[in-house]
Amino acid sequence: MSGPLPVLLDSNFGALDWGVVAVYFVLTTLLGARLAGRQANLRDFFLGGRKLPWYAVAGSIVATELSAVTFVAAPSMVFNPGGDLTYLQIALFSAFLARLIVGYLLIPAYYRREIYSPYEYMGNRLGAPVRSMTSALFALGGILAQSARVYVTAVVLELILDESLFGPLEAATGISGLVLAVWMIGMVAVLWTLLGGIATVIWTDVMLFLVFVIGAVTALLVVTAHLEGGFGELFRVGLDAGKLHLLDFDRDPTKAYTVWTASIAATIGMVAVYGTDQMMAQRIFCCRNERQARRAMISSILGQAVTVLVMLVGVGLFAYYSRYPLTGSDLELYQGNTERIFPLFIINVIPEGLTGLIIAGIFAAAISSLDSILSALSQTTMASVYLPLRRRRLGQRGAGTPATVEGPGEERRQVRASRMLVIFWGAVLCLAAQFIDLVTRHFASLLDLALAMAGYTSGGLLAGFLLAFLPLRINGYGFLFSAPLSVLMVFSLKWHHDPFPWTTWVVAAGGSLLLFSWIAAARRRERPVERFGWKLAVLAAGLALALWINVMGTFLRLNEAGEAVPVSIAWPWFAPVGCLTAFLLGWALADRKLENA
Repeated sequence: MSGPLPVLLDSNFGALDWGVVAVYFVLTTLLGARLAGRQANLRDFFLGGRKLPWYAVAGSIVATELSAVTFVAAPSMVFNPGGDLTYLQIALFSAFLARLIVGYLLIPAYYRREIYSPYEYMGNRLGAPVRSMTSALFALGGILAQSARVYVTAVVLELILDESLFGPLEAATGISGLVLAVWMIGMVAVLWTLLGGIATVIWTDVMLFLVFVIGAVTALLVVTAHLEGGFGELFRVGLDAGKLHLLDFDRDPTKAYTVWTASIAATIGMVAVYGTDQMMAQRIFCCRNERQARRAMISSILGQAVTVLVMLVGVGLFAYYSRYPLTGSDLELYQGNTERIFPLFIINVIPEGLTGLIIAGIFAAAISSLDSILSALSQTTMASVYLPLRRRRLGQRGAGTPATVEGPGEERRQVRASRMLVIFWGAVLCLAAQFIDLVTRHFASLLDLALAMAGYTSGGLLAGFLLAFLPLRINGYGFLFSAPLSVLMVFSLKWHHDPFPWTTWVVAAGGSLLLFSWIAAARRRERPVERFGWKLAVLAAGLALALWINVMGTFLRLNEAGEAVPVSIAWPWFAPVGCLTAFLLGWALADRKLENA
C-alpha cells in the first residue's frame, strides 16, 4: 500500500463541499430505493422483474462502463508526456462494433428463454459443469477488474480528503487512509445493492451517470475559464503539443491504442465484456423484451461522448499547467504518482461547492461499478453454488420437488441468501483492492491496469458462448480444461518478462494440475485409449506452449538509452488470445454428438 502523503492538501474541501456530497448520496439512496420497489423473489432481485425501461438500462450500462478510472486516469493519460487522444479509437471502432454484434447476435440467443445470466445459456447448451466454470471465470475476472477500479478511486479520495477525514481516522486507528477509503467505497456499494437488488443498482446508476456528465462538463469549463482564449487556446496548445493526435495505423502488437488493435482485438474483448460478462450482461436481461434490450445496448454508445469530454479535460490540464507549472509539494505529489494530476487540479483550482460535486461524481462512479459487480457475483454464486446445493439438501430430506424449491417461503430464503452473498463479495473485493498497489508499476497507466484485468478471463467466456452457440454437436467437457488454460496463456503473455521466477512456477504448477486432472477424469470416465492418447497430447501441447511463452516468448524494443528491453503484447490482445485458446482446445477435447460428460 502507498505510504502517507507528503503534504495535506484538502483545505479547499470545505463544509459546502461536504454538504453537496451528503445531499447527493442521501437523495440517490432514497430515490434508488423508491424506484426499485419490493423484491419478493429472485426474479425481482436479479432481473428487476424484467420491467425496467430501456433508457434506464442504457444509462446503467454507460455508468458501469465508464467508472472512476475513466474520470481520473483518462485525463492523466492525455496530460502525461507522449499522451494524446488515441485511446478514443476504442470508442470510435470497437465500442460501436461490439454493441452491434451483441445486439443482433447474443441478445436474441439469450431471450429465447428466461435466464438470469449468459452462464445459464452456456450451461443449458453444454452441460451444468460449464455453467460452474464460466461463473468461476467471471468471478475471477470481476474481482481483478473491479478491485482495480476501487483502488483508483481510493487513491483520489485519500489525496483529497486526507486532512478532513482520513488523516484523523488514520491517527486514531493506525489504519492507512487508502485502506479506509477502499472500505468506505465498499460499504456504500453494499448498502445500495442490498436496498433493492439490480433495480436499485440500475436506477442509482442513471443518477450516477448524470452527475458524472455534470462533473466532466464542470471540470472542462473551469479549465477553459482559466485559459486566455478559452477553448480556442485549449485546442491550439493541444495541437502544437500533439495532444490531439487521434488515429494510429501502426501494426505493432505491443501498442494498445491503434486502429488495428481497436478494430480487431478490442472489438473481440468488448463483445466478451458486453455480452458474456455478467456485470454488463445482467442489465440486458432486465428489459421487457429482446427489442428493448437491443435498443438499450446500442444506444449506450452515446455515453462515449463522456469519454471524449474527460479526454479533453486532459488536454485542458496540459494547457493550464503549461501556463501555470506545478511547483513545490504539488510537483512532488505529481512526480510520486502521475495519476494525481486531475485530483491536484480539483483541489487547487475548482471552486468550493463544485469540488464537492466532482468528488461526488468520482465516488459515485466507483460505486456504480462496484454495486454492479456485487449484484452479478451474488447472482452467479446463487445459480452455480447455492441453488444446486439447496436442491440437493431438500432432495435428501424428501422435499426436493419443484413446488417446494420454488414456493414463497423458499423464495424469501433465496433473497436473504443473495443479500448475504452481496456482503461476502463486498468484503472480498475490498480486500483485493488493497493489493492492487503491488501490480500498478507493471502498467503504463491505471486505465491500462483496470482494462487489462478483465482480459484474463473475458476471452474464455466468449469462447464458452461460441461453443454453445455454434452448431458443433459437442458437449462442454473440453471447455472445463481449455478455459483455465486460456487464463494461463494470457498470464504467460503478460508476465513472461517478469524478473522473478515465480511466474514460471505459476504456469508450471497450474499446467501440471490441469494435466493430472485430465488424466484422472479420463480414467474415471473410462475413455478408450486411442481417444485418450491424442487428446492428452493436444492438452499437453497447449500447456507446453504456455510455458514456452512464459520462459522464452518476448518482444524486444530499444529504450531511450539504446538498450534492448522486453515488452509485453498490448492488453487488448489478451481477450482474443484467451478466446482462441479456449475455443480451439474446448472443441478438440470435447465429446462429440453431445455425449454425456
